[in-house]
Amino acid sequence: MRNLILLSAFVFGFTATSIAQVETTAEKITLSSEAQAKMTLEKNEHDFGTIEEGTQATVTFTFKNTGNAPLVLNSVKASCGCTTPKWTKEPVAPGKEGVITATFDSKGRPGNFTKTITVTHSGEGGTEFLTIRGNVNKAAPVVAPTVVAPEQ
Repeated sequence: MRNLILLSAFVFGFTATSIAQVETTAEKITLSSEAQAKMTLEKNEHDFGTIEEGTQATVTFTFKNTGNAPLVLNSVKASCGCTTPKWTKEPVAPGKEGVITATFDSKGRPGNFTKTITVTHSGEGGTEFLTIRGNVNKAAPVVAPTVVAPEQ
């Protein structure tokens, strides 16, 4: 009799756990159908090619909110201080576009470069990565002119 009670308790506990797991799965499916923003970028990489040292190279990344709720860019951060991002600050309505502009300052940075801009947002996935790259030609040294006084 005691074994029968223990077996019944085990079966009841197992069944209750299985039902709870099914309800949790159904709950997740319901939540995913709610309104959500979605960031769709035209491109996520840009190659400046070869630029001269001292140049301020700028690129604009355009994105569209292809979701069904407003998209908010929470932060846009560059991987170093040589790249300055600017972005759409107000919420982007569904079907509308926004921009992220990145300016790379090549002063004192000759050679190849690859920089990453991390975008955190309220949409599906929550994070996007933008990449800029190129090559900076070292500036020619400036030589002060030599002044020669006329002979007297």
